Amino acid sequence: MAAPVVGYHPGMALGTSLFLIAVGAILRYAVSDSLSGVDIPTIGLILMVVGIVGLLISLFMMTLWDRDRRRDGVVEERRVVERRDPYRDPYA
Repeated sequence: MAAPVVGYHPGMALGTSLFLIAVGAILRYAVSDSLSGVDIPTIGLILMVVGIVGLLISLFMMTLWDRDRRRDGVVEERRVVERRDPYRDPYA
């Protein structure tokens, strides 16, 4: 069983990855300005790649965390049936 990662919030990593993908797509496809010495579409592509890698890692970590959490749940399941005599207990 894997030890829980202290300070890891799966939703935060997922949101950050989606944010990086969105900013990268905006820089890559929507910005037409240019700066001297800086290629804005390349920066957008780099941000999108980093966001996709972060998204894959966070989904992988969420899958592992969920699987470990489910495994620690029910250890043994028992079915308990209590039989009552309907003639002696009218509320059965």
